[in-house]
Amino acid sequence: MKNNHTLIIGGGIVGASLALKLAKAKHLVTLIDARPECNEADWANKLSHRDARVYALSLASIKLLQDIGAWQKIAASNRKADYSQMQVWQLNGIGELLFGGSSNHNDSSVSGNEDNAAPKMLGSMVEPAVIEYALWQRLFDNDVSDYLTVLAGRKVVQMDWLGAKQGYRVTLDNEMAIEANLLVGSDGRGSFVRQQAGIELDTLDYNQTAICCAIQTAKPHQATARQAMLPTGTLALLPLADITDDDKKNPQHWQSVVWTLPRNQALELEIQAPRIIADKLAAASNYELGAISQIESIASFPLAAQQARRYVTDNLVLIGDAAHGVHPLAGQGLNLGMLDVKALCMQLEHDFVRSGGTLWGTNQTLRTYERLRRPHNSLMMHSFSTLNWLFAGELAQWRPIQQIRSEGMSRVSKIKPLMRLFAKQASGV
Repeated sequence: MKNNHTLIIGGGIVGASLALKLAKAKHLVTLIDARPECNEADWANKLSHRDARVYALSLASIKLLQDIGAWQKIAASNRKADYSQMQVWQLNGIGELLFGGSSNHNDSSVSGNEDNAAPKMLGSMVEPAVIEYALWQRLFDNDVSDYLTVLAGRKVVQMDWLGAKQGYRVTLDNEMAIEANLLVGSDGRGSFVRQQAGIELDTLDYNQTAICCAIQTAKPHQATARQAMLPTGTLALLPLADITDDDKKNPQHWQSVVWTLPRNQALELEIQAPRIIADKLAAASNYELGAISQIESIASFPLAAQQARRYVTDNLVLIGDAAHGVHPLAGQGLNLGMLDVKALCMQLEHDFVRSGGTLWGTNQTLRTYERLRRPHNSLMMHSFSTLNWLFAGELAQWRPIQQIRSEGMSRVSKIKPLMRLFAKQASGV
């Protein structure tokens, strides 16, 4: 196959977003995804039911999706739940952090914003399949088709570096060979690209498991993303879109749950009947949104943080989960990957223009991207790990630690400029 500027391995949300961003800028790009290509019937089946998982898209991620033409399709689908407020509290101490607008939308006052202003959107909760479908539709639109090639249902079996001037030759499971100046690994936590490049990984096992499910609560969520800091771990209650006619008659009662527990407790809970899980979940949240009338799509996954020791090597760069993975307590995993896309595209384009269109994905360009993103992602990873340590585990229940947490949250909640800064950081802009 003809030499391309860029070859992206991994067609998830981050990889597809990068492919569209480059193609819209009229750069040749090939996207390889190991998953079989879905047709419209497959997508209709995927989207026919509510997914318990959602991504908390920041304003920065939404802006990127707008730029590549995917957000418009997501918005038109009505399968998103915008939120204008975040609430963080602990059950065994004082102090509450409240970001954004009032949880009562009949009240126009906004915490941390101008008086009498309407609540401002902080982000949006969207199911993975909804984002993936919008991106899949965009991958085949006419405005990018001249620059973008998509190979679905194909696995990479071999990677060969041909030298700095030529880049990589990649061989697929059907023996097709593709050469590219720049190879991008966007193939998830177990990245084949990262392994083949010999890039080592630092990992941290939290010995925790996250229980995920969708719940219908007695009280409405009022466009508020909630997170309780419990002795066992965090409990997130995140707004879900109303997708059925019954939902729309009584809106804002469905939530996505991410309940972090010590691994042994999670294993014991998973084998219980759904009704028992729902009752224990409502009690754990101190009935913040009342009783739980329905619970769906119960699943679990182990929690660990990881960071590639390098993001780049000659003609190769890692983005998204292939480069880093963080604790889900702040819901920032995908947002960090989308910031990777933004930074990489910006640096590639900057150096390409500066060179008069002769240089693409040079060592200098990739090193600059790494300097921009790796320290930031490391800070986020360690910050989330520290927060998890402060609230969960045996040491976190030591009385002096509890007092420090409570006093700290109480004081921070009263400093409006600091609260506005936290909200801005959470939005990614």
